Amino acid sequence: MVADRLSLVFGALADPIRRAILTRLAEGEATVAELAAPFSVSQPAISRHLKVLENAGLVSRARRATARLSRLEAGPLREVTTWLARYQRFWDESHERLDDLLAALQVGQEEDSGRQQAAAAKGNDDE
Repeated sequence: MVADRLSLVFGALADPIRRAILTRLAEGEATVAELAAPFSVSQPAISRHLKVLENAGLVSRARRATARLSRLEAGPLREVTTWLARYQRFWDESHERLDDLLAALQVGQEEDSGRQQAAAAKGNDDE
């Protein structure tokens, strides 16, 4: 069964090394050796990560002279953003409900504090 592209992209993004590779490629093209430098993994392991990214459409690879360069392809990230944007209204509504709850709790605390101060003042008046 061939997975849909969105699933491939989310799968590729699931690994922190692959996300770091994409971050690096956002700065410009790089070789496997350049991409492997900050990690304690082998170049073949980075090549395997690149293959996953390439299968998801997030990276393209091309030869330039003797170097094989990888390049970020951001189009699939736009598709992920579009998919996630569908849930923006849900998140906004959830945050609004949370804001309302926090405001109600603050009002309740202020009322409790006012009652306590009034009771303390009354107690001092009785003395």
